[in-house]
Amino acid sequence: MTAVATPPDAPTTAPAGRFGDLLRAEAHRFTARRFIQVLLALAVLGWLGVLVIGLTQYAAVSPERLAAAQQQRQEQVDTSNAYREQCLLDPGIPADMTPEQWCGTPMTAEDLELSWFLTPPPFSLGADGANGVLVFSAGASVLVFLVGATYVGAEWSSRSMSALLFWETRRPRVMGAKIAVAAAAALLIGVVAQLSWLAMAGIWQATVGDGAALPDGFWSEVLSAQGRGVLLTVCAGLLGFGLTNLVRNTGAALGIAFVVFAVLETAVRVVQPAWQPWLLTNNAAALVLPDGLTIYLYPQEYDAMGNQLVQEYQLGNLQAGVFMCVVTAVVVGVGVVLFNRRDVQ
Repeated sequence: MTAVATPPDAPTTAPAGRFGDLLRAEAHRFTARRFIQVLLALAVLGWLGVLVIGLTQYAAVSPERLAAAQQQRQEQVDTSNAYREQCLLDPGIPADMTPEQWCGTPMTAEDLELSWFLTPPPFSLGADGANGVLVFSAGASVLVFLVGATYVGAEWSSRSMSALLFWETRRPRVMGAKIAVAAAAALLIGVVAQLSWLAMAGIWQATVGDGAALPDGFWSEVLSAQGRGVLLTVCAGLLGFGLTNLVRNTGAALGIAFVVFAVLETAVRVVQPAWQPWLLTNNAAALVLPDGLTIYLYPQEYDAMGNQLVQEYQLGNLQAGVFMCVVTAVVVGVGVVLFNRRDVQ
């Protein structure tokens, strides 16, 4: 009987497949999650519902509606000026004030927006385009946070994570593939969300819009805001993934997120308002808004008249983007480190 010597540098385990195979397997696991499919289906139904609601709440500007609105505006101007004339005839005007200071200046039609007298109002792409980007960015961020959380949370709750490590024992590769799939899914959902807003706004503008020309620089402002909205969506998806990977439970991760956003950040605004530039919700809004977010701080300082001073803190796009990326990287990175060190059961 002869013994066969094993070379000392021979591998002790069979080599795993290529990283691309692992990515494809993770992508299949992602798309097969029933809860993710339900979430995406609900998002589509929600988009259709909002589209129909907008078609019923807005109305196009016809020549008849426009003439009626102009007449109502002129009546409002005439009424206001009639009250002013009565005020000028009042003998009780203080001696230290001019009639214009006491009664105001004459009103003109240009002082009143014509849209105020259009009921129901028309949709205005020029006025509401940037606001829609913010709303859809927030909605997509919430959606991908849930998607990222349930994607990895299902792995831990079903104990399939340990089974996966029998096939691919190199944990960094496993987590890298999952992070790549979660990021790609968040990116895709973010892009689709922004395109769906453009589609919705285009339908509204064509059917119940005001027909007004878009202001200069409109598309550059909206498209850049949409790009930042997609970045916010990717950060939200990875935050949901990373937080759930830390606590290994989807419900616990959602509970932590609720406490942070609804309780802790509210408490910070009341107890330590100077910390508001470091709140996640403020930075998320500042990232998408065209000019960032202006935060008003009220220090315990007063002027000579006893009025409390107000400080304005401008939270810009770049600062908010860096903050969101750093927080996301920290949460995901800590989860990866613990995944490589802790026991997987």
